[in-house]
Amino acid sequence: MLKTALRNLLAHKARQIVTVLAVCLGVAFVSGTLVFADSTAAAHRAAASKNFADIAVTVTDKEFPSGAPADQQSSVLDDALARKLADVPGVATVRPSVDGSSALNAADGTPLRVKPGANLAAAYVPGTDGKDSRYPLLEGRAPRNSDELAVDSGTAAAGHLHIGDTVTLATDGPVMAKRLVGIVTAKDTRVTAGGTLALFDKATAQKMFASPGHYTGIDLSAKPGTSPSELADRVTDMLPADRAEATTGAAQAAQQAGYVDTLTRGYEKLPLVFAGISLFIGSFLIINTFTMLVSRRTREIALLRAIGASRRQVSRSVLAEALLVGLVASAAGFLLGLGLAAVLPDILSTEGNTLPQGPLVIRPRSVVATLGVGVGVTVLAAWLPSRRAAKVAPVEAMRTAGQPSSATRSRLRGVAGLALLVLGTGLLISLTGAKDASEKNLQTAMFGCALVVVALIVLAPLLATPVIRLTGRLTGRFGITGRLARENALRDPRRTAATAATLLISTALVAGLAVIGNSTAQALDRQAATGLAADYVIGTRSTMTGIDPAAVRRVADTSGVRGASAVTDSTVVIGGRVQNISGVDPHTVNDVMKLDFVSGSVKDLGPGRIAVSSTIARDNGVTAGDELDIQMGQSRQFKKYTVMGVYEDNPIAQDALGARTEVARNSYTPGSVQRILVRTDRGAVSKTTEDRLRTAVGNSPLLKVQDREQFVHEAAGTMGGLLTLMYGMLAIGIVIAALGIMNTLAISVAERTREIGALRAIGMDRSGIRRMIRLEAVTVAAFGTLLGLAGGLFGAWAVGSLANGAMAQYSLALPWGTLLLVCLLFLAIGALAAAVPARRAAALSPLEAVAEA
Repeated sequence: MLKTALRNLLAHKARQIVTVLAVCLGVAFVSGTLVFADSTAAAHRAAASKNFADIAVTVTDKEFPSGAPADQQSSVLDDALARKLADVPGVATVRPSVDGSSALNAADGTPLRVKPGANLAAAYVPGTDGKDSRYPLLEGRAPRNSDELAVDSGTAAAGHLHIGDTVTLATDGPVMAKRLVGIVTAKDTRVTAGGTLALFDKATAQKMFASPGHYTGIDLSAKPGTSPSELADRVTDMLPADRAEATTGAAQAAQQAGYVDTLTRGYEKLPLVFAGISLFIGSFLIINTFTMLVSRRTREIALLRAIGASRRQVSRSVLAEALLVGLVASAAGFLLGLGLAAVLPDILSTEGNTLPQGPLVIRPRSVVATLGVGVGVTVLAAWLPSRRAAKVAPVEAMRTAGQPSSATRSRLRGVAGLALLVLGTGLLISLTGAKDASEKNLQTAMFGCALVVVALIVLAPLLATPVIRLTGRLTGRFGITGRLARENALRDPRRTAATAATLLISTALVAGLAVIGNSTAQALDRQAATGLAADYVIGTRSTMTGIDPAAVRRVADTSGVRGASAVTDSTVVIGGRVQNISGVDPHTVNDVMKLDFVSGSVKDLGPGRIAVSSTIARDNGVTAGDELDIQMGQSRQFKKYTVMGVYEDNPIAQDALGARTEVARNSYTPGSVQRILVRTDRGAVSKTTEDRLRTAVGNSPLLKVQDREQFVHEAAGTMGGLLTLMYGMLAIGIVIAALGIMNTLAISVAERTREIGALRAIGMDRSGIRRMIRLEAVTVAAFGTLLGLAGGLFGAWAVGSLANGAMAQYSLALPWGTLLLVCLLFLAIGALAAAVPARRAAALSPLEAVAEA
């Protein structure tokens, strides 16, 4: 039977090529992602190891690590300790360091690569040779006084900075201006992965990030013959107890590599999603291909049964054929995945996130996983056709090459499909009243959507006849070729349904995501429109603690500004849950926020008095006039606050409102300001106004000035990833659907050779044959697209009801243009996929076709 499987594989290799391509596509994403992940992690480790190659041990302060405010730095790490460390046996060199963070502006004044944990600042500490080996100079010289700085080459290139330029920057306070005197090479992976580096002279860095004469770390190198761990033990023994600690360079390299790897780990998820989608969709193509091959070989299988082959042997023969196809496809997919892994760093790298380059790392797990997934999916998909082949009765198969599906099987299919459909729709409908976008409800909604799609796939053979007869009225307008195309599609509803399954899944996914994405984007726009009355929002970035309160007055006095209101954001614990509170000025907040109070008023805010959103009021069972036990900001005690008002949920106001003086007093940084909401004269929004506002806040790179449109666009940033996923799935669906239609029509043409010959013999020309095959493909594509649209729109409606719980402004908004484009695209793909089978059918000789047995 193994020889039979090999012979069948070689005899129908042209048919199996399509299956190989489908599996190969999914496997390539799997292998490419795994190899890419291993290679990127190895590159991170290599870069971090290089950065710490000459560091055996680093001494840091336990209580006040690098980056703590200068006035809170410990006095443990000083010159006296550095001299003591130099006397420890095994220490070769002692190199103090001062590290912190600093954000810079580009040459045009815009913030440059501001991102959490990646805007590094340090002291340039020269050795006896006058150079700091950690930062090799490329141009210029090292900074020598408080008015100078140096940057790394990546920062200089991204910001278009040159030697002699004046660079504006900020650490955690007012903006400073310094002259660029040097450009260095950076080894730190946080910088090479898209961050920035600013270097100051030692005295300046100590004032900024430590205190005069003190450091944030002391690096030690070891003498030959002394291991880092041994040196770390010796150093630990002489350090002040519970004040400082010694860490080996290897441990620091591993920690830094892990940090950068965490920042870039999300890039691996998208290719894996595409892999899962392509393999899932491709499995239907595999099922369809093997089903059609088994159907064509019915007589052959019957002959094998007649001469003694058992059902198990027949089933194993089909599975062995699938196994061989899976192995070939997996091997090809693995090789294709290596190419994908090689280009992914370039594709996924952006100006702000640069992935490290390095050799490809191929681990055994990548090879095993790739082969396991490819072979497993292929064999599993071929299991049902193998069972069908095993059930072929010798006498029946010798009598006819194909038997219609039994009524019992159709009834079972209908019952199973309806059961799945009722269960799926029931789950989705049960959630429509919940309006709670909790993780549990979202998982239930996803499960319900999956059940609906599976139900449509199961019911597709039963739905094919009525739907195709309905849509066939359009193809019927093409005359006899259109009617023949419709009847050909109806000849085997099960095959038509299997071919349309790939289109069904792709259309359902794309349509559902398109509707959710469009509805969410419009909801975010409405949120800003209903909650924000300000024309500009000046906010802080994650690298600083707040805005200078004096900047509020400067903004208010800016030409073209009608009013400015400061907001202090903090947290409160209400009912055992951490919520967000906005501290506002009760007298000016109505000018910049659109607050819809159900009861009470914002003017009543003051010490011991707050307002809460409708959701908070409902969850805690309070109304205006009631009291709540609240823990605000850094306060460790609960205090009773009177609820002076309840307002409709507002993302700008957050969960609760308090007087700014009250919130700022209890915030983690007392007196700080996190947002300034600005109203302009007549709502004017212009580049000139934006520049004036940036000047008012000192052009600090730690602040962002956004108009309403920019603010909404940032809030809708997650939609970009959703659209990428949607277009990726659309591309995968197009490729696999085209392969499926091409494969089905090719086999169908081979089965109908005599029929096509007869049509040619009675007068149908070659163009008519080609038109008939193309219309058949379009009919199948239309069937799959219609079912997919129905499933996708229903799922989007159900999931959207949950989103309405998280965003009150959410409502279903159909992207008619996108949906129409998807429909037309899939119909066009159906017609294009039929090109090769149609040309082959038209090329058949009438006499030879009629004479073929």
